[in-house]
Amino acid sequence: MGEFIRVSTENRQGGLIGVVTLNRPELHNAFNEVMIAELQDAFGQFNKNSDVRAVILQGEGKSFCAGADLNWMKKMVDYTFEQNVDDAHALSRMLSSIAHCPKPVIARIHGAAFGGGVGLIAACDMAIATESATFCLSEVKLGLLPAVISPFVLRKIGQSAAQRYFITAERFSAPEAKRIGLLSEVVPDAQSLDATIDSLLAAIVGNGPEAVSQCKVLLEQVFHIDWDRAVDITTKMIAERRISKEGQEGMKAFLEKRTPAWLPEKPSVVQG
Repeated sequence: MGEFIRVSTENRQGGLIGVVTLNRPELHNAFNEVMIAELQDAFGQFNKNSDVRAVILQGEGKSFCAGADLNWMKKMVDYTFEQNVDDAHALSRMLSSIAHCPKPVIARIHGAAFGGGVGLIAACDMAIATESATFCLSEVKLGLLPAVISPFVLRKIGQSAAQRYFITAERFSAPEAKRIGLLSEVVPDAQSLDATIDSLLAAIVGNGPEAVSQCKVLLEQVFHIDWDRAVDITTKMIAERRISKEGQEGMKAFLEKRTPAWLPEKPSVVQG
């Protein structure tokens, strides 16, 4: 049991299944440096447990994950470039621990998944969501970039969809998320969510565990992604953006609940 996540195992569909639950429901499971470290540790432990056949990643409460925690963002405002690079590397290592987990990882999605929450989904092998779930790559609204999560998201949704949703920061629906490849399945409700995941688990448990693990290695090698270069580029890009004038203004405006400088002020209502 971590401070911000719950980790457990359960016998399900004839196999031992790991369950990682984001457990900050009052903050819509927004993550900070503590949750990032806890997630990396949890997946590291599952990597070493040969009895675990698959891992489910889910969120407690109304949302899957709302992205970055406000208090964590407040710290970023005063970070130096080097501190931002270190901070971004920690996020990248956590996402990589999910993407490179030798066990199949299934994201169980309900409610909202914004910013880094979309990155968490993209790092998983499969993602099942309720029809009412909503998604947003919201970073540019704050004058920032979805930089660190971009290698993971691009692999799922491709360049064409990324060019739209990275740049517009539009909210999009679960059916749209499935259409562009972020989701594997969309189901009507939570009951259907668990039934669909059980079906996937039954299929996984029926396969050779070593073969399943090696399939993930095969896919990584065939896809020809240079992860080390991607990490170097993206962590520096987000660090530069966070300390930039616009990035600072965007984060401060968001934290102070005001309009950022690049938008016109909303006209005040004149009472007659």
